[in-house]
Amino acid sequence: MATAAMKENENDPELLVDLQYSLAKSYASTPELRKTWLEAMAHQHVRWENYSEAAHCYIHIAALIAEYLKRRGTYPQGCQSFGTISPNIVAEESGIKDDSGMQDVQYTEETLVENMELAAKHMEKAQRYEVMGDIYRIVIPIHEKLRNFRKLEECYQHLTQAYASVLDVMKSGKRLLGKYFRVAFFGQTFFEEEDGKEYIYKEPKVTSLAEICERLMRDIYTDKFGKDAIKLISDSKKVNPSDLDPKYGYIQVTYVTPYFEEKELGERMTYFERHNTIKRFMFETPFTKGTQAHGAIEDQYKRRTILATTHTFPYIKKRVEVMTGGRREIVLTPIEVAIDEMQTKVASLREVINSPIADAKKLQLNLQGCVSSRVHAGPLAYAEAFLKPEVVASEAYPADKVDKLKEVFREFVSACKDALDLNGKLILTDQKEYHESLKEGFFEITERLQVLLGEKMVTAEWHSNPRHSLTLFTNFASSSSA
Repeated sequence: MATAAMKENENDPELLVDLQYSLAKSYASTPELRKTWLEAMAHQHVRWENYSEAAHCYIHIAALIAEYLKRRGTYPQGCQSFGTISPNIVAEESGIKDDSGMQDVQYTEETLVENMELAAKHMEKAQRYEVMGDIYRIVIPIHEKLRNFRKLEECYQHLTQAYASVLDVMKSGKRLLGKYFRVAFFGQTFFEEEDGKEYIYKEPKVTSLAEICERLMRDIYTDKFGKDAIKLISDSKKVNPSDLDPKYGYIQVTYVTPYFEEKELGERMTYFERHNTIKRFMFETPFTKGTQAHGAIEDQYKRRTILATTHTFPYIKKRVEVMTGGRREIVLTPIEVAIDEMQTKVASLREVINSPIADAKKLQLNLQGCVSSRVHAGPLAYAEAFLKPEVVASEAYPADKVDKLKEVFREFVSACKDALDLNGKLILTDQKEYHESLKEGFFEITERLQVLLGEKMVTAEWHSNPRHSLTLFTNFASSSSA
């Protein structure tokens, strides 16, 4: 049955791999058969250039072998030593049973290493260079035990190249580790057991919403069910299945981004860390109390939907189901929307400032988006709407939210100042005028914020232009006297 289903769905890469996955899962306690289907999945991923997923298939095979060797007393750590690579591995590869099937295979530490080397090769193609350290931390002790110095030399050469590549992509900013989309299916007649299910799909590099919709609709489901049988739901609103016409199948596709709590963001400093071992995603839907999605700043709400998947990405599959009970919603009030938008700006600036390798272009793009006179309407509009003395005095918004927004604006000014300091060190001679225009925009926005908040936000010593110093203090003095 599984073989027939695979032949029928050979042009549907996600469903095809799901079928292979279900077979691999059914053989969780039988090493050789599970290994066979994990290899089949890896070959499909390579065919579709899904190198991260292919690499994880080989890592799962190596972990399976490690667990087999643990039962044989030759590799005491078993699959536990793979936990730093992905939390999926220990959960899935520790279920091996010491039954008659174990006598049919003769795995060795060399077999484990061969699969880890295949994983490293595909990780390199996927540009996930940082994982190479975790891979070789498992491989190197085995080569040391076997006194295989040639292999040790190769390992350290590969590691050197991997970390050089990390520096290169951090400097160029050209690495793209994928985009994520929520895909939900409606229509029992067409999708059978997938009806009502939602998945997170990991798509290559800069895949757009239009591209994944076209791939699903034209390349897969039109071919499978015929033209006009499947309809696309293009908005992110919650779907009530009873409102849908049962004559059709429906697919809803929504762009999502990885979601982290504030503490997690502090720990996940790099672009790679924010695209590795992730299982929570979010999308946002703006709304007003009326019928419009968008309104004035004071009326603009936002519904944030957070989805948790059954496994972390990257995984041995490129789509992972949203877990039962894995959805929650948070409604942000207008002042909370302002806080959230400003926190996002601060986080983007800090990410660039704290990067181990300075990226002048990215820094200037972020700065321009914060202090250019053309975008003052963004940050300043929030400040004008919620922090004017008369608005604060009216107690129209909760005092703790007003205090939080003030604190975020202080962080915003501090981040802009640090970014300008860094930019001043990075610019070339022909960019001095541009740098001065950024500083000018910063001072303009800071002057207005000082009036609104009634407090000094930068010190006079920070810059050397006496006109700016005078302006800052004059405005602060006037706001204080007022």
